[in-house]
Amino acid sequence: MIYYWLHVLYIFIGSRLFWKRIKPDHNLTRQRIVSLFDCESFRYMANSKYFYYMDLIRYEIVFRSQLYNNTIKKGMFGVLASQKIIYKKPLKRWTKFSITLVLDGYDDKWVYHKQIFKQKGEICAIGFTKAGFWKHKKAQNMTDILLKSGVHHQTKVVSSETLDMFKNDYDILKKL
Repeated sequence: MIYYWLHVLYIFIGSRLFWKRIKPDHNLTRQRIVSLFDCESFRYMANSKYFYYMDLIRYEIVFRSQLYNNTIKKGMFGVLASQKIIYKKPLKRWTKFSITLVLDGYDDKWVYHKQIFKQKGEICAIGFTKAGFWKHKKAQNMTDILLKSGVHHQTKVVSSETLDMFKNDYDILKKL
């Protein structure tokens, strides 16, 4: 867990001091290497590490854009409502891969992202997230936040495939 928070601190400092500012709807790509600590049985990247890298790239978008000033500095905190991942091919130890964060769309409550893991030009996995910002136990208006943070289009409709993936989440919870 210490490694995680050190990585978040690195992203925060780099984003605030050294890296170019970006807009929240910018597609962001990062190159990574599967380290020994990322692996199960020292061979392939563990399933949990995909989510780890998905977290880090979302933090980077927040810190490098005006989202930070319009949310965290105003007492809001990010919440992850749901995330899903589809695996196609494992990432082997000591190999390079890229992760690209793509804004799929948003509504008044949530923002939806695709996070694409590629190696040698081939898709290895795709993660999907549904996230938002909360303050005083209440979801904040994502459209207003994004417009204040530099997004120029009033709406970006979420793809039907992504919406379908998340549509039964709350029904599942109610049944339990």
